[in-house]
Parts: sequence; C-alpha cells; structure tokens
Amino acid sequence: MPITKVHDIHKHRLGRNIGVALCLVGFMAIVFGLTIAKIRQGASMEAFDHQPRVSITPPEEG
Repeated sequence: MPITKVHDIHKHRLGRNIGVALCLVGFMAIVFGLTIAKIRQGASMEAFDHQPRVSITPPEEG
C-alpha cells in the first residue's frame, strides 16, 4: 500500500537526503581527482615496501 499523503517531515528528509548525497558525490570527486593526480605522476612514485630505494641510496665508491 503506497503512501499517498506527503507529510512535512518527508520534505525535510528529502532536502537532507539530497544534501548528504551531494556531500558524498563531492567527497568521491575529491578522492577520484587525487587518485588520478597520483597515477599521472607514476614513474616518480615509490611505495613504502620495507625495501631500500635505489633512487635515494648513495652510490658506492671503489
């Protein structure tokens, strides 16, 4: 049985739900943008994997 009467509380909830949805979409856009920016750097990015990094180890003499 569908609800046919729209109460005032439903209008307030709809507004709040739209606000939360817009905040979530904005957050997702920020995370996606940062991910794309880090992927584009690609070659210069090295993760911390408990291994010595060749790019920062000093050259051995002799």
